[in-house]
Amino acid sequence: MAKAVRIHETGGPEVLRFEDITVPAPGPEQVRVRQTAVGLNMIDTYHRSGLYPLPRLPHGIGLEAAGVVEDVGAQVSGVTVGDQVAYAAGPPGAYATARNVEATKLVPVVDGVTDLQAAAVLLKGMTVDYLIRRTFQVAPKMTVLFHAAAGGVGLLACQWLAHLGATVIGTVGSDEKAELARANGCHHPVVYTREDVVARVMELTDGTGVPVVYDSVGKATFQGSINCLARRGTLVAFGNASGAPEPFDPLILSQQGSLFLTRPTLFDYVTTHEELLASAKTVFDLVATGTLKVAIHQEVPLDQAVAAHRAIESRQTTGATVLLP
Repeated sequence: MAKAVRIHETGGPEVLRFEDITVPAPGPEQVRVRQTAVGLNMIDTYHRSGLYPLPRLPHGIGLEAAGVVEDVGAQVSGVTVGDQVAYAAGPPGAYATARNVEATKLVPVVDGVTDLQAAAVLLKGMTVDYLIRRTFQVAPKMTVLFHAAAGGVGLLACQWLAHLGATVIGTVGSDEKAELARANGCHHPVVYTREDVVARVMELTDGTGVPVVYDSVGKATFQGSINCLARRGTLVAFGNASGAPEPFDPLILSQQGSLFLTRPTLFDYVTTHEELLASAKTVFDLVATGTLKVAIHQEVPLDQAVAAHRAIESRQTTGATVLLP
């Protein structure tokens, strides 16, 4: 018998239930993982609320975890009992003490990376990987705007962008978060609660704007993000922390400088096992060498997932939150 956090209806954090589940023997192409750390991500709240509908209810939530292989299916190769593994590309259901996962969704945890680090960094790190290296390829000396710079994705992005030689402008909600973002490579933290973000970006770019804005906030920042872009700039809208943006007339993109808008998702960038392994290795190697420092600022027992969801949705957290089975 295992334990899992599941939802029987969509809604606020209170719909999360910590309950018993049965984990059957793994199927022919599956692996059973005893989970030691589970990553918390904003997408989990979208599944819980119904913004991103799950196929049926009741259903588990959570996309990211690390642990130890306990059993393997008859057709699985390359994975053995006792291996340290992680995943961040499987179907929701990671909020559990154990579960079966398709073997092709697993990646090995490399030496120099702990289970907690793997669970905290894999999904967020691969997100940063596809955002700054493939959705819009950031080059040295570029100036970019990254919203929510003190969050789990934001702190990794600031470090990685600085490593690439870019100048990072990052929005944060407080002076404390500004200092945290600055310590992680953000050159110009902007406290949006008291500063005009667009005016500050224009000041820092001599009125030209930035070539790319990375926006995971959504409704509250969407128009401002467009206003921060340089001619032919790109808005990479990859989240909805404040809710989905209002519908808008695409003519705005033309009127404000022939802009580009994309709404990408990680899972279109790790569609094959080879893509998944390559992205995970890039992230884990940067962690193992110390180029990326994983900021785990909240460790919460799995049975307190309700409180963890409330904290992340109210922007009370910084860095990564890890749930402990």
